[in-house]
Amino acid sequence: MGMVSTSSTVSASSARTADRQRPGGRNRAAAWWRRRARACRAAAEAGMSTAEYAVGTIAACGFAAVLYKIVTSGPVRAALTGVITKALHVPF
Repeated sequence: MGMVSTSSTVSASSARTADRQRPGGRNRAAAWWRRRARACRAAAEAGMSTAEYAVGTIAACGFAAVLYKIVTSGPVRAALTGVITKALHVPF
């Protein structure tokens, strides 16, 4: 009788192990949750990067606008025109 209970215990243990190893077993659900958690963490990081890129883009646009105003002002425009004209009339 002792052997029967041992074999039934072994077979129940083996069944649980087989459940975890089978594609439809408990391990599959646990793996799904791990993948889902990893995807959520990655999405949270992506949002932070997107916000940082947005702030950087706005800062770059602001800097470009200030630079455009400076370059198109009268004195700077005259100086740039003089430099370009002088460079084009250099004898070779």
